[in-house]
Amino acid sequence: MKLGIVGLPNVGKSTLFNALTNAGAESANYPFCTIEPNVGVVTVPDKRLDFLADMHHPNKYTPAVIEFVDIAGLVKGASKGEGLGNQFLANIREVDAILHVIRCFEDDNIIHVDGKIDPMRDLETINLELIFADLEVLERRMDRTRKAMKADKKFAAELAVFEKLAAALGEGKCARTVELTEDEEACLYDTPLLTRKPVIYVANVDEDSAGAEPTDNAAYVALKEYAATEHSQVIPICCQIEAEIAELSGEEKAMFLADLGIEESGLDRLIKASYSLLGLISFLTAGPDECRAWTIRKGTKAPKAAGKIHSDIERGFIRAEIVAFADLEKYGTMNAVKEAGMLRSEGKEYIMQDGDIVFFRFNV
Repeated sequence: MKLGIVGLPNVGKSTLFNALTNAGAESANYPFCTIEPNVGVVTVPDKRLDFLADMHHPNKYTPAVIEFVDIAGLVKGASKGEGLGNQFLANIREVDAILHVIRCFEDDNIIHVDGKIDPMRDLETINLELIFADLEVLERRMDRTRKAMKADKKFAAELAVFEKLAAALGEGKCARTVELTEDEEACLYDTPLLTRKPVIYVANVDEDSAGAEPTDNAAYVALKEYAATEHSQVIPICCQIEAEIAELSGEEKAMFLADLGIEESGLDRLIKASYSLLGLISFLTAGPDECRAWTIRKGTKAPKAAGKIHSDIERGFIRAEIVAFADLEKYGTMNAVKEAGMLRSEGKEYIMQDGDIVFFRFNV
């Protein structure tokens, strides 16, 4: 899973990336300090895996991970090659989802590429450049489809989907706001659109807005109202504070968050939201050798999940012995779970659930 962090120059992208990954990406007070994308791998916080590790004291602890990419700042005209536009667009095509960082605080010491703070203008600037890039892609695709229709009318349905999306883009709407059926969605398998990618808006707020929901921050409120129109999520984060938290040990971090009146760091919330955004869940395996979280898509059946561990297990799948984490937490031990009759034996049609603790039976 790869997520791209995007935004105008100097909105806090690289500060957020550094806080997420502790990777030390260059973060400076001038445009385009990020040229080549920085990449960092981040573990997904999972108290369930911690619980299993405390139970088994394994030789190896392996959480799920997300890959974050800090992509160069984009400016108006990027779709025409302005700034680092072509490179930006190429990099963003490679990610699965977008974290769009928008500055929602005033600070005279941090310059803004457009001279003043206006979050909704910043959002529109990036969205329009992505829309322009998508329109170019669709126009070329529609031209090819119209030519193909001369030989075979079956392409008419495909053309209708492209025209439907082009009409929305022409109105300044992102492609993700357009509802498509499964058959219509299938028409886009070889036409990836930038504005079709799922997005989380990261409102980079000041320190005073870092705790509870910053309803008195007008910029954040406006951003949240916009995001609701496309069913996207907004997470308020003070990137500077998160960068400071990321430097602390576990105990120091807990004390710092308590002093701020925050139950969970913004980064933990963002990582979990990113994991959920792509429709991913984790199943768990546990024992003295290793406790591990395995990432799968929602709706995955047991044999396919077994294949994440090894193809032989999928090929020779017999059954999955499953305990729900909630049951293990309730009863305390695997033996107590079994005595309570909460250990289940599931077959090939079983759809995996988030937090399933699994032992696969197989024969090859």
